[in-house]
Formats: sequence, C-alpha cells, structure tokens
Amino acid sequence: MKVVKINAIWCSGCLVMNKRWKNILKSYDIETINLDYDMDEEEVNKYNVGDILPVFIFYKDDKEFKRTVGEKTEEELINIIKEMMD
Repeated sequence: MKVVKINAIWCSGCLVMNKRWKNILKSYDIETINLDYDMDEEEVNKYNVGDILPVFIFYKDDKEFKRTVGEKTEEELINIIKEMMD
C-alpha cells in the first residue's frame, strides 16, 4: 500500500492533514511519498492535480485506488485504508 501526498507549505488545510496523517501512520504501515506542490512541480504535474490541496492518492497493487482532495477527517482516511485492505 502506497500513498502519494501532495501539499504546500502555504496551505493551512495541508498543515491540518499532515498532523492527521502522522496520527494514522502510528497505526498503519503505509509507504508515503510526500510532494510539495511548488517545490516538486514537475513531479506533481505527472499526477494531474488541480489547485485544491492537499491531495492524497492511494495506490493498491501499483494502481490508483482512490484520490481525495481537500481536508478529510482521520475517520475518512482510515475508511479508505480499510477498503484497500479488503
């Protein structure tokens, strides 16, 4: 299971989500690739994201499983992780 997390240092929603994601990683072993919207622009463009951040792209078996945009609750993210585990 892998997650590509795209955020920016100027994004207040990203700061909130970073904290939530760190809490989730205490319970789940998930490879996370962190990309900065501005600093990693070339790589970010490969994922075809818009202007709303943060973006979490969940991969199962190296295929995109689900994508979230904007702030989500820990429960919403955990539900996606559980879906992937089924």
